[in-house]
Amino acid sequence: MSLPAAFRRSWLLYGLVALGFAGAVGYYGFVYEPPKRMSMFGPGRSRGAMMATPVRAVAVKRGDLAVHLRAIGTVTPLNTVTVRSRVDGQLLRINLVEGQPVEAGQLLAEVDPQPFQLKLTQAEARLRQDQAQVLTAKADLERFRQLHAQNLVTQQQLEAQQALVADREGALAGNQAMVEDARRQLAYTKIEAPIAGRLGLRQVDAGNLIRANDSAGLVVITQTRPISVMFTVPEIDLQKVLEPIRAGEQLSVVAWDRNEQARLAEGTLKTIDNQIDLATGTLKLKAEFPNADEKLFPNQFVNIRLHVRTLKDAVLVPSAVVQYGSRGTYVYMVNEKSEATIRDVVLGPTDGVTLAITKGLEGGEKVILEGLDRLREGRPVTLVAEDGMKAPPPMAGKAPGGEKGGDKSGEKGGKRKKKDQ
Repeated sequence: MSLPAAFRRSWLLYGLVALGFAGAVGYYGFVYEPPKRMSMFGPGRSRGAMMATPVRAVAVKRGDLAVHLRAIGTVTPLNTVTVRSRVDGQLLRINLVEGQPVEAGQLLAEVDPQPFQLKLTQAEARLRQDQAQVLTAKADLERFRQLHAQNLVTQQQLEAQQALVADREGALAGNQAMVEDARRQLAYTKIEAPIAGRLGLRQVDAGNLIRANDSAGLVVITQTRPISVMFTVPEIDLQKVLEPIRAGEQLSVVAWDRNEQARLAEGTLKTIDNQIDLATGTLKLKAEFPNADEKLFPNQFVNIRLHVRTLKDAVLVPSAVVQYGSRGTYVYMVNEKSEATIRDVVLGPTDGVTLAITKGLEGGEKVILEGLDRLREGRPVTLVAEDGMKAPPPMAGKAPGGEKGGDKSGEKGGKRKKKDQ
């Protein structure tokens, strides 16, 4: 079934109108607009000069680079002690101040000493009785010996007296031990700090009845000066740590805060574990810090930098200049035509900010640091200063006489006008 002729003519008309509109748009875009855009560059300017990319370049330096291994560590006290009473009794007084540092031997609390003093008195009384009995038995033994020499007593009687002396001396030694134990129990009523450190929160108040070796204890003392940090390094970096240690070197360790903005403390590596963790493939290391200012706190998470070696006279660049792509690692440089050019490089160790280049650059060369996202091989560039401003163009030469000469000419012109008037 064919369409009506009027309908075909309408569609043909619409098509011609659309085709004409498209042609007008194309003419405007390709004929009229380019001259307009070119006119924006102004007289005497080229399109290539306006498209030059502003970049900032830095010089490649030579120097020493400290090589560090980075890890996350946990601050661990060298000693942690839960202070417990060693005797049963009533807690008379507490002399500790929570959260304050204490010294070894400092009095922390006291248990009622009266029951232990009574036990000591009783033991001393029994000791004196035994001492008197020993003296009597020894005196009788001496008389028995004299009588035995005169055949007035039998050998059996002499041996019985000798056994009695030995028995009395044994009882004396036992009572002497009981006296010493009573004195020890009395001394334990004064609870002293076993180590120097910082106190935690107390677990019991004065007036309570406490038992020896109670699991809760009275308070926890944590040694904070010095203090240690436990951290791990991957198995692949093991030789970097073992080589300097076996050579007798002492490796320095620096602890930084969680954001790696503040340097907290500096210490030394003390020991390494004797085996690698099979589950994680890492090795545990332990560093010790003097922590005189107590910036390191127990169980705090810190960032660790372990110094393993120092590269001497290395080629150094900022880490930000290095680009990564399908061709590998490379940097942008500026050639004599003020164009960006690519240079392939081989990377060495880095400290996070500065990077060592083992191949591809020499000291003194210029590499592009900023404006990298808009660069490609051969693109025109213009260098900017440190503050981001282009270097000012050279100023045009002044006319002879300068401003002063201009003023004179103005004066002459004024005089000439007056003369004409």
